[in-house]
Amino acid sequence: MRTSIALRGWRGTLSRISQGLAKRPAEDDSLQLLPQEAVYSHFTLPTSASPYLSVIIPVYGKVEYTLACLRSIAEAPPQSPFEVIVVDDASPDNTTTVLAQVKGLRLLRNVQNLGFVGSCNAGAAAATGSLLIFLNNDTQVTRGWADALQRSFELFPDTGIAGSQLVYPDGRLQEAGAWVFADASAWNIGRFASRKDPAFRYSRTVDYVSGASLAIPRSLFTAVGGFDSRYAPGYYEDTDLAFGVRAVGRQVRYVPDSVVVHTEGVSSALAEDDGMKRFQAVNRHKLAERWADALSRQPSTGTPLVTIDQDRRRGTVLVADVSTPDESRDSGSLRLISMMRLLIADGWHVAFAPDDGYADDDAIQRLGALGIEVLAKPWTPGIPGWLAAHGGSLTAAILCRHTVASQYAPLVRRHAPQAKLVFDTVDLHFLREERAAQQAGSAALARHAQATMKQELALIARADTTFVVSPFEQEMLGRLVPDARVDIVSNIHEVHGRTRDAEGRSDVLFVGGFGHPPNADAMRWMASDILPAMRRSRPGVRILVAGDVPDADRQALSDAGLTMLGRVEDLTPLMASCLASIAPLRFGAGVKGKVNMAMSHGLPVIGTSVAVEGMHLSDGHDVLVADTPDGFATAYERLANDPALWMTLSENALGNVRRHFSADAARDPLRRALS
Repeated sequence: MRTSIALRGWRGTLSRISQGLAKRPAEDDSLQLLPQEAVYSHFTLPTSASPYLSVIIPVYGKVEYTLACLRSIAEAPPQSPFEVIVVDDASPDNTTTVLAQVKGLRLLRNVQNLGFVGSCNAGAAAATGSLLIFLNNDTQVTRGWADALQRSFELFPDTGIAGSQLVYPDGRLQEAGAWVFADASAWNIGRFASRKDPAFRYSRTVDYVSGASLAIPRSLFTAVGGFDSRYAPGYYEDTDLAFGVRAVGRQVRYVPDSVVVHTEGVSSALAEDDGMKRFQAVNRHKLAERWADALSRQPSTGTPLVTIDQDRRRGTVLVADVSTPDESRDSGSLRLISMMRLLIADGWHVAFAPDDGYADDDAIQRLGALGIEVLAKPWTPGIPGWLAAHGGSLTAAILCRHTVASQYAPLVRRHAPQAKLVFDTVDLHFLREERAAQQAGSAALARHAQATMKQELALIARADTTFVVSPFEQEMLGRLVPDARVDIVSNIHEVHGRTRDAEGRSDVLFVGGFGHPPNADAMRWMASDILPAMRRSRPGVRILVAGDVPDADRQALSDAGLTMLGRVEDLTPLMASCLASIAPLRFGAGVKGKVNMAMSHGLPVIGTSVAVEGMHLSDGHDVLVADTPDGFATAYERLANDPALWMTLSENALGNVRRHFSADAARDPLRRALS
């Protein structure tokens, strides 16, 4: 009780007690657990003779648990080629006989009992995959568990060990990684909390993860000596391995979207001695002796958990936008997610807060896998409440769009006066509104644009730094707000590259949702004027539209000749098959994500002067500019008839993205803003 109060505080301790006393069913139905059956019934593991993953399961009796574990892998297999190695540690029951019937399983048997450590090392020695995953036999895996572990090494190249979110059969969280104190004692993060709480659903570095579900590259496992035999038969071998990996400069990372159900204690309760638990105290002393120097830098016993979290971070950056970003929905989301990933790569803890308070389970999982904590209802009461509680530890707040920044900038100044206030315009809204008013000839829209301009300029003057997306906007603000610090963080794109040349291509691609007024205007213009102009010389040409469009408008545009695809999750196949991307925007502001995206795939772009504004593009060099329907038709004919021109535009477009719209181009202004 005293230790819990020191670590959690009174409120956390009372919450922990209530969680432990709460009556719960033995199993959470939503986990869809398989029954433990001692009698074998046929199933096959879809394994490979040339695996990338080697799943290693040490077992000692309890064949019913092992069968359920193996069946769960068969029902939720990794996407990469894999093998499953079960090491039977001289079980006293019929484990070997039963498991020998499982097709696709590699079954090893120890002549004598080696314990958990010896069995894991024996399985690793026999493995042929590049990535080892150690898995207890009293676990059941869920869909995507292995893919998430593998992906963590790709998302975070410094990862040496990746561990799953461990969950009790009743649905409560068992472990979200663990901290180790200076006396070699440890604390499982999040025990008994809700596994759905976003506070435990973002990837992070920890001191160690449990060997119940632990992934490590085979080469690294070999280099650090595997599980150390001094800890045989078991306990603290996973902690020791984590210290060894961190000693060679790699990180131990908790992976929340790898969910594994673990019946804690079953696999260690069957040793032929007085019980495995007695090795906990013995092996803790061994760890303390071996890693005395490293442990001297660990927090002392009783250090509050919130202090440990804060001390392990460079600092916390709050990012707030209108809604939760979805990179498949719009380029603004892609830019924002890329910005947050750059901050995380620089060591910052990033907490994202949607102004509407909403984030669905998929969004929390998707962003959490990238290391982003999501502050959403019902877990977080709202941005004002979060700032009041956490403002004192905030390093910076990045507030996106004037509608969000105007609400929360005063609260940041009040609750976090030490924090940098960064206003991310996304694009200058007043500029887009001015152009829309001119296009529509509307005095009412012009007055609204003036009100927006007044609000945006006031925010820019108040902020420590303002982000814009183009040199054009930066120069404009230099005249309007000369004392403001304005920096460019433009769209951020991975350079995907070109997969094939122009041969066989004919369609034209437009990417954008109807909810954005410039896109809606562009779709209507394509249907009424641009497509007919193109078809006068090319009757079969199609304009493909990828983006969300309401049913009534979708039908009208389809009737007018556009090919409506709806939202497309993966645009890569379209980028590889279309002749060009089209951007017929007649008003708007900022840098256009649809243009960047096409260029990042080496797909030539035909766009208006507004569409290519502020993007370092030159007509005929890396883009074709057209401002009339006949101009679009002429540009299309040039591309269709001149493969050399197509290739020139493709190559120069890729170079443009590398120079101006890559992660490297955005990193420095982000660092300047937080320095």
